[in-house]
Amino acid sequence: MSNLAGSTSPAPIPVELALGSRAVAYFLWQRTGSWRHTLVPVVLGRPHETPVLASLATGPRQNNGIFYEIRTYDIKPSRMKEFVELVNKYFHLRTAHSELVGFWTVELGAMNKAVHVWKYDNFAHRAAVRKALANDKDWQGKFISPALTCIEKQHNEVAYLVPWCQLGKPSKEGGVYEWVTFQMKPGGPALWGESFQAAINAHINTGYTKLIGVFHTEYGLLNTVHVIWWNESPDHRAAGRHSAHEDARVVAAVRDSVRFLESQHNMLMIPVACSPLK
Repeated sequence: MSNLAGSTSPAPIPVELALGSRAVAYFLWQRTGSWRHTLVPVVLGRPHETPVLASLATGPRQNNGIFYEIRTYDIKPSRMKEFVELVNKYFHLRTAHSELVGFWTVELGAMNKAVHVWKYDNFAHRAAVRKALANDKDWQGKFISPALTCIEKQHNEVAYLVPWCQLGKPSKEGGVYEWVTFQMKPGGPALWGESFQAAINAHINTGYTKLIGVFHTEYGLLNTVHVIWWNESPDHRAAGRHSAHEDARVVAAVRDSVRFLESQHNMLMIPVACSPLK
């Protein structure tokens, strides 16, 4: 399938917006492996009508079906210690079914909260895992039954790694993780992707922090980006951030990206003993 530039691969992704009964606006986004994009409006209807552009494209992904389920649990304050003990004792029963990326408790930015990330090959893989878990008597009896009494609320999202990011690992065990959630303006990476990537790269280039992953939501609150960083300690992170804010390259990249930002939330997290990311 050819796009308007004459290229034969990859095919552009159309996203349509109905405009009453008289016009349709299309975005054709040329997926090039970077965040660069081409937006071409095609309007059907009265020739004198002004084109209306809809920033609805979600953007490119990795070239496979792999996605990540992000689960967030709010734990009863009086039961947090018990919950973590259950996780460390019995989570090998859960990881026998699918891959756990990381499991953390939140130290700053929220309280009595646990976050864990699971990797799936595709949605059929997840469905098969969920079915197997429902029939796993050890998992249900030893972990689920007692753990549910500790949990106040559960929330999950499905997210993809952005195309220019692979899952990283810290240079050594120990340290702390920073989970930063950015709520971006509607439009997806076609709108803000290049600026966001430049801001991330500017922080990486300072050398004070290690990027673990950048995830863009597919289910859950859309136009959300989660970024996971690793730092040797909270103080090391604080000193690095102070230096970064005095770096002209970082300042310029951040100023360019914040025009697309609606809100931001940071959490400092500690990995539990059974977490693959430690």
